Amino acid sequence: MASSTIAPISLTLILLTLFSLTHFSSSLRVLRLNSDRRFTANLSTSDVHDLLPLYGLPRGLLPNNVKSYSLSEDGSFKVELQSPCYVQFDKLVWYDKKITGKLSYGSVSDVTGIQAKKLFVWVSVTEIHADKDSDTIRFYVGFLSEDLPAKEFEKVPVCKRNGCQEIKPESI
Repeated sequence: MASSTIAPISLTLILLTLFSLTHFSSSLRVLRLNSDRRFTANLSTSDVHDLLPLYGLPRGLLPNNVKSYSLSEDGSFKVELQSPCYVQFDKLVWYDKKITGKLSYGSVSDVTGIQAKKLFVWVSVTEIHADKDSDTIRFYVGFLSEDLPAKEFEKVPVCKRNGCQEIKPESI
């Protein structure tokens, strides 16, 4: 009698286990498809400024004169501007015509093509990190860093050909 009771329970457990594994497997497949679709949607975003918030970064990290961009599956990117230019944030920033780096959620590493004026010296920005808790953007120049308010980078900045905003003496 005991063996006849165990057989239906065992069969039920086996079926439940198989059903659970099948359901779990199909759930993983759906998650994988969803993440692939999200990544594909990111790549099809025509404006790089719309792509940045999908990675936890503000739209205004790049100026308004972006000509094109490419993003690889490993996060490597290349942004081409129409021309090099200056943008005045808290610091004066210079963007080269070609900007490269590696994009991941909340950060950009291995940056080339962006420099900031610190006192009287131009220094190359090497990394950028968004800190949601403090609502700041941290810019790295080698091993040194500086935090700026994230709200300063909400709007896409306008590129200027000249970094000097001073009035020329001959125009007075």
